[in-house]
Amino acid sequence: MTASPTPPSEAWVIHCDGGAHPNPGKMGLGYVATAPDGQTHRHSCTLPGTGCNNEAEFQAAIHAMRFAQRQGATSLHLFSDNSIVVEQLSQQSCAPIQRLADLIDTARALQATFVCVVWTWVPRHRNGEADALARQALGLPAKASVWPGKIRRK
Repeated sequence: MTASPTPPSEAWVIHCDGGAHPNPGKMGLGYVATAPDGQTHRHSCTLPGTGCNNEAEFQAAIHAMRFAQRQGATSLHLFSDNSIVVEQLSQQSCAPIQRLADLIDTARALQATFVCVVWTWVPRHRNGEADALARQALGLPAKASVWPGKIRRK
């Protein structure tokens, strides 16, 4: 795996998200994977057991990478609105959070099977479709997409 900040043109683009309701509680995940040819794949599922939102976020990343691997992808550009996931998986020197160590180790081992993996943090409003899929898995309505721009005052 390279540490390239720019993914190659043949990279799959994946937006992933996970959640728990309540937190901790039932976990769900969602991801949207777009192949280099433009074909889009969406996935939403409930995870067995219970856990916290960060566990669900790492599970979403793992499930998305496994899907891409089955499709023959060699390069990935992953987007997540969870800064812990992005930090832990984009910096190999970052010490894993003990409570999440097994999930982090699994995700790092999986991403090491790709030629190139680039992680990008995005605010939640730019990860809306993956968020809606994760919420759907939990039986929750999609959140309104709100851009935190300037508020006009009268």
